[in-house]
Amino acid sequence: MIGMAKVEASVPTSGSERMARFWATLGPGLLWAAAAIGVSHLVQSTRAGADGGFSLVWIVLVALIVKYPFFEYGPRYAAATGESLVEGYYRLGRWAVWTYLIITLASAVIIQAAVTLFTAFVFANVLGVDWSMAVMGAVVLTGCGLLLGIGRFEALDKTIKAVLLVLAICTIIAAVSTIPRASEAIFTPWPVADTPNIHWVFILALVGWMPSAIDISVWSSLWTLAKDKSTGVKASVGDALLDFRIGYFGTGFIALSFLTLGATVMFAADERFSPQGAAFSLQLVDLYSATLGAWARPVILIAVLTTMFSTTLTVMDGFPRAISRSFRVLQHGIEEWPAREQTGRGYWVVLITISVLTVLVFQFFAGNLTTMVDFATLVAFVTAPVLGYLNLKAVTMGTVPEQFQPGPRLRRFSNFGLILMGGIALIFVVSLVL
Repeated sequence: MIGMAKVEASVPTSGSERMARFWATLGPGLLWAAAAIGVSHLVQSTRAGADGGFSLVWIVLVALIVKYPFFEYGPRYAAATGESLVEGYYRLGRWAVWTYLIITLASAVIIQAAVTLFTAFVFANVLGVDWSMAVMGAVVLTGCGLLLGIGRFEALDKTIKAVLLVLAICTIIAAVSTIPRASEAIFTPWPVADTPNIHWVFILALVGWMPSAIDISVWSSLWTLAKDKSTGVKASVGDALLDFRIGYFGTGFIALSFLTLGATVMFAADERFSPQGAAFSLQLVDLYSATLGAWARPVILIAVLTTMFSTTLTVMDGFPRAISRSFRVLQHGIEEWPAREQTGRGYWVVLITISVLTVLVFQFFAGNLTTMVDFATLVAFVTAPVLGYLNLKAVTMGTVPEQFQPGPRLRRFSNFGLILMGGIALIFVVSLVL
């Protein structure tokens, strides 16, 4: 099989062997989840509940369902071929790799700056330090960089598993504890006429970033290969898909949990909410603790902190991993497995470059960060159907064994998703022009 790793293990014959093999390959899906569970969940899902009660639940669910195939194709392709989606794009043509690379380069520093600044803001408030955001952001980046530099992928994998476990427990406790206080007003199937905060542009943004931008499907394919290399056990397609589905359904559950928090704690609150994501998250913390008592404050604070820390850490690894792989493939073509360095010199050059540029953004362009994030949002909207199409083409071409390709129904659903995402992208662009 083309590009297959040399760590292929024998097929497990017993239930205990299959379970041990699955636990050995578990992780890339959780890393994907950590990258996805960020501002889209903590801010947008919560704001959806705060502004509309449960009336926007269906939009979150539709976004999760429609986008599912395009994210799933990342680990599917990697497990089936032993290659990342970057190699898959290369097999479609160099133009496909350049398309992905340009899209990624256009938003990498902006997204890294946004999530790091958010994390730094929350940490500064929790710790009670009066440092500038540039300094606090540099501290966060340095901490994440040291973890990746010293522990490499194994440290990333173990850290995210622990952080996501804490995040899930705290978020579920926070959401469930507020349900008894919910009023009947939040249970509406559609936004009522007198909810001016629900603008259709916000709905488009909610759809566009839920659960994340399509480009991180490449990250999950790379993490699948990195996990194979770190454990010496190659994930089967079935194990890789199960791992991803655990992460994907987990992101959906967390999104609905944050929406529940917004609906039950903030919907009926007589308070004007900040348009800034970090300040909004602290308003959630204050209202939650005011509603349930001081005991609840650490619970929601931990949920907020773990959400943003896990996102910052995985984004810091994902962009350099994908960008360096893209440049390497463009330069050397598709190499055999032993020649593929997951985190070689190119990875560290890109990571350090993005980190330095991120600190410069903190220092000199922090006031323009909202505009820059709007640009990244535009890029994500416009390019979602393009990258979705590339993923579909990659996973259905001849280099993927037929038994591992998506079936006819999943292909038809993918085509429907491409049409829907293309329509949303067109509406979004038109809304900016008019």
